[in-house]
Amino acid sequence: MKGFLEDANYSIGLLDEGATLADVIDNCIYEHTHSGKRAFYVGDLGKLVKKNTQWQNVMAPIKPFYPVRCNSTPGVLEILGTLGVGFACSSKSEMVLVQDLGISPENMIYTNPCKQASQIKYAAKAGINIMTCDNDIELKKIARNHPNAKLLLHIATEDITADEEMNMKFGTTLKNCRHLMECAKELGVQIVGVKFHVSGSCKELQTYIHAISDARCVFDMAEEFGFKMNMLDIGGGFTGSELQLEEVNHVIRPLLDVYFPKESGVNVIAEPGCYYVSSAFTLAVNIIAKKTVEYDKLLPSGVEQTRNDDEPVFTYYINDGVYGSFANKLSEKLNTIPEVHKKYKEDEPLFASSLWGPSCDELDQIVENCLLPELSVGDWLIFDNMGSGTLGEQSTFNDYQRPLIYYMMSFSDWDEMQDAGIASDTLMKNFFFVPSCIQLSPEDRFSTAA
Repeated sequence: MKGFLEDANYSIGLLDEGATLADVIDNCIYEHTHSGKRAFYVGDLGKLVKKNTQWQNVMAPIKPFYPVRCNSTPGVLEILGTLGVGFACSSKSEMVLVQDLGISPENMIYTNPCKQASQIKYAAKAGINIMTCDNDIELKKIARNHPNAKLLLHIATEDITADEEMNMKFGTTLKNCRHLMECAKELGVQIVGVKFHVSGSCKELQTYIHAISDARCVFDMAEEFGFKMNMLDIGGGFTGSELQLEEVNHVIRPLLDVYFPKESGVNVIAEPGCYYVSSAFTLAVNIIAKKTVEYDKLLPSGVEQTRNDDEPVFTYYINDGVYGSFANKLSEKLNTIPEVHKKYKEDEPLFASSLWGPSCDELDQIVENCLLPELSVGDWLIFDNMGSGTLGEQSTFNDYQRPLIYYMMSFSDWDEMQDAGIASDTLMKNFFFVPSCIQLSPEDRFSTAA
């Protein structure tokens, strides 16, 4: 049966020129309203094609290695594999997913900073040799379980802003790199390059300058130990904005040309995850419960009360939450705002509202305070930019039902893939035509999977 995340089969609807993603969402909501009101995603896989073209135009020859944990749905992985993107895996299950696409081990790196010995052995058996390391205990573990491993020393980047506190959690210092090289030499482990990561929330692009300079120091240090270094991984942190991509490129390109010129033989790679998938997926959720609350309990601490006491304040519960598609909310701010699907008048009053998931858990708060028209149980809310960090392995807390996924692509994006000769026969079998008049019965509409 199709329609579940664990189902490997999926289909991609080709949109006629007259059809839009908004039409697809409307049609899905219509069907789900009559068949169970299950949360669902609509994924525009054509945006992955556009993002890859943008990357090639701005960042080439830096090769992208997509972090599978960002969004591990098969439609995403197969499109990116077809585009020639490499993959950064953090677990055995991710390695298996990528292997099943026929991706060669040379286009995979094992990036988990805390690897299980059994998974290191699996990488060795699968021929996945490139992996990251930032301490001597991890180095010894790799030496015991994967003698042919080729290591990228993960160096810490300098924290310039308070928002970057978590950036020091992984990554070693320049001083410790010498110790790691001495250990690697004794253990007979190859060190072939350097990795660093700059968070997407970092506003100071100077961080890249310091990181690349530090990487050059490590390369110079490696020569003393006889290591032949040929790879630099500049990590992720690419938000998806073309402006940010161009700003990063403007900063790093002169340094790469000086420190790692083409004739040096150093391959520069990156790990753009959110960049590719965030804007490609829209989530639709249904309101399953509603209640009126006291206003002072809804307001964040320190916010002054300015409303009329007679105005109602609403708490809405939806059929998805932090134990599902909003898992990132536990560790970071939500980067999207809810949009009401039903039509309402421009002058219709808005009320202070909060949104909660279905678990009845105090952590399951999705939006603390927002302004919405009064909604009813059964109404739908739309969240854009939900493609990153939301579509991997998810909890089954409280019998959580995973959202369906509807893949779509415009004819123009499909033609672009064909013209570029990157549309494999296997991938093409997953496509089918969706006319501009999208009024399909459940048995005739496009298939769903993840």
